[in-house]
Amino acid sequence: MTQLTSDMPVESLRLGFIGAGRLGCALAWSLAQRGVSVHAVASRSESGAAALAEPIEGCRILMAQAVVDTCDLVFITTSDAGIAPVARSLRWRPGMGVVHCSGATEVDALASAAAAGALIGGFHPMQTFSDPAAAVRSLPGCMVTVEADPVLQAVLARLVARLDCTVNVLPPGMRARYHAAGGYASQFVNVLLAEGARIWASWGGDEEDAMRALLPLLKGTVSAIESAGLDKGMPGPVSRGDVGTVAGHVQALTEMDADAIALYRALCRRTVPLALRAERISAATAQEIQRVLDE
Repeated sequence: MTQLTSDMPVESLRLGFIGAGRLGCALAWSLAQRGVSVHAVASRSESGAAALAEPIEGCRILMAQAVVDTCDLVFITTSDAGIAPVARSLRWRPGMGVVHCSGATEVDALASAAAAGALIGGFHPMQTFSDPAAAVRSLPGCMVTVEADPVLQAVLARLVARLDCTVNVLPPGMRARYHAAGGYASQFVNVLLAEGARIWASWGGDEEDAMRALLPLLKGTVSAIESAGLDKGMPGPVSRGDVGTVAGHVQALTEMDADAIALYRALCRRTVPLALRAERISAATAQEIQRVLDE
């Protein structure tokens, strides 16, 4: 096996995967489809390893140590809790690369590999991986956060480019904040839609009807954000200074239950600065909205 160099072509890399979950499958399939050699996979689940390897010509199912021994760059795509134990359990070579794909775990979880001379890093695609096949289709255009030393950083940046993605360079110690930020565009959207469906159910509607109504609304909002930005692309009564509608919402949700009005107030208070930044409302109107929320 060769040592990584900053100018090494991605076509010459032999990649290995330890862990064959949804992210590992989607990433391995995506790289293989773009001419990168995915040489081997190891997993505690035989069926998981077979699922990752089957669509990739020449990909072998090996033990984890054999993946390390035969690959130039190894992706640890286990659960977050498994990253450090897996790294400690294996013998690494000087000059090889090893990265994990966790958004929240610091790169020093791979400290045992670094101590053996391996180049360590993080490689986290900012995308959802609930369905690996769908993730392969949605991966191009997304952002991949890379954190590594300069040699490995250069190699990983070329892999990001091969995936038709963009690089986000993250400073050390910021992974938990970075991952939390991503939650606002992923699972918290589910929570907000669930809250909308709960309110919808308060007059006897069902979740299926709520989603038929709310999902097109969400898609329209995302489209507006893409074209006009977070502030100017924001719809709703706060953004247009409609104090009376906000007051009506407060009254209706107060009558419903304490949780509903508490969340609504918190979200509206975060909405006011965006409306001000877009110059959609005046300072006086913002104060009036705040007064209504505080009552």
